[in-house]
Amino acid sequence: MEAIKRTTPASDAEREAIESVLGPSDDRLGRDAVAGHVVRGQRHLLLPCLHALNDRIGWISSPAIDHLATRLGASPAEIHAVASFYGLFSLSPREPVQRHVCIDLACRAAGGPTEHSVDHEAHPAPCLGLCDRAPAAITIGGHDPEPDPASAAVDRAEDDVLLRRVGAGDPVDLDAYLADGGFSALERARDLGPEGIISAVEASGLTGRGGAGFPTARKWDAVRTQPVTPHHLICNADESEPGTFKDRTLIENDPYALIESMAIASLAIGCELGRVYLRGEYLRAHLTLSTAIERCRSAGLLGALAGFDIEIIRGAGAYICGEETAIFNSIEGYRGEPRNKPPFPFESGLFGEPTAVNNVETLMNVPSIIAEGRQADRRLFCLSGAVRRPGVIEAPIGITLGALIERAGGLREGSELRAVMLGGAAGGFAGPADLDLPLDDARLREVGLTLGSGVVMVHDQHVDLVDQLRRIAAFFRDESCGQCVPCRVGTVRQEEAIERLASGTGEADLSLLRDIAGAMRDASICGLGQTAANAIQSAVVRLGVLT
Repeated sequence: MEAIKRTTPASDAEREAIESVLGPSDDRLGRDAVAGHVVRGQRHLLLPCLHALNDRIGWISSPAIDHLATRLGASPAEIHAVASFYGLFSLSPREPVQRHVCIDLACRAAGGPTEHSVDHEAHPAPCLGLCDRAPAAITIGGHDPEPDPASAAVDRAEDDVLLRRVGAGDPVDLDAYLADGGFSALERARDLGPEGIISAVEASGLTGRGGAGFPTARKWDAVRTQPVTPHHLICNADESEPGTFKDRTLIENDPYALIESMAIASLAIGCELGRVYLRGEYLRAHLTLSTAIERCRSAGLLGALAGFDIEIIRGAGAYICGEETAIFNSIEGYRGEPRNKPPFPFESGLFGEPTAVNNVETLMNVPSIIAEGRQADRRLFCLSGAVRRPGVIEAPIGITLGALIERAGGLREGSELRAVMLGGAAGGFAGPADLDLPLDDARLREVGLTLGSGVVMVHDQHVDLVDQLRRIAAFFRDESCGQCVPCRVGTVRQEEAIERLASGTGEADLSLLRDIAGAMRDASICGLGQTAANAIQSAVVRLGVLT
């Protein structure tokens, strides 16, 4: 294709940022059909290019978009559509280093700012995955992560499995990990072979820990038996559910366990390259995991000699990209919009090829299953809000809500329990009468609740629950990708109805909220729209909020 004539060319700094990802420009562009095919084959590098521009310059200009479009054999409109999709990118001028201040549920309940009260020099941000330190803020752009301490488990117990190395030493000390039995599970997995690995995982009862709860062994076997190759493995580390921060804790504290887990999964499904889709705000986790991957490569545990490698793809601030098919589009260089199913990921996923997607906690159950024959009967809970010791707790599945809160030190002094959000903004609310409720997926479903990604956000009498519902509605309105009408329109109408009810002018809006919830649940393409009304309906029905 013929290069477009620019009235304002990209700056030298913008060109250098793009070249840091794509390499020098090929002079054959536009004159050689083979070169043009190669250029278009680099579309999956669009997201890294946008990050390079945003990190170095602070924003993404029209001349930079034009230049990037030429380099990738795409139209400027296509590049603009992707750049404008993500919350961490800016298409208007700003400084390379920005302060992002959380305005979401845990932080506003802890006295943090709202979207209307953030300092004009800072950027209001949805949940940053720092709910254990609420109110929270981060600095992004052009530098290494700030030297903040990694989060630690609450009341770590002797029998912890997933959290046993949290806070135990230097997380990127490979020798220490090997001395602690690291990679022995991978050796055992090689002896078992793909079918043996999958049989062990099936016997453990491991299901997804990201919210859907799908049996892991069934997912892996479905990918393993597909005749189309290559097969792909994606670790979904884009935890953006408000109140969730367990994956950050695991990666920051035990990165080699994730690497070993992915290597075992790759053996099971027949994959040579695994990808970690890591939340863009997780700067320290990115640094820790990148360092661990490089040290594994140097030791021959990853790379050509090992027959398996891992790369990290940085997300860019889009809650919807936690949905497994939206991840595919994002990695491929398109807007992170969900795909219709079928076809399902195990048959047509990333690049149209068989793909397994698992979240961090799910994968990190695997080494103990393979090496020790453990049952997957424990899970991680993210405790935040009005408890004495916010953080991540590992506990047996079925622990009661009250016992879990006691593990976090109980309520803060002067607090009275008013509500507990379970499962995040896509979950629901339990009340003071639910402290004996077992935290088990099957039992919770019976009462209309869910564990989701393990969120347990405790609200006391000082929290404005109406304001929390307003924020939940605004969150889903912002994060809807807009692809389908039920979600695009429904999230807006839901927010409007809540505003009217809160102001006392919406007498008929309770029934409207129910109708909107039903339409979104039944007709939305993906889980975002299908669950966007869950917490709000739960608060109305179970707690009487807005009534």
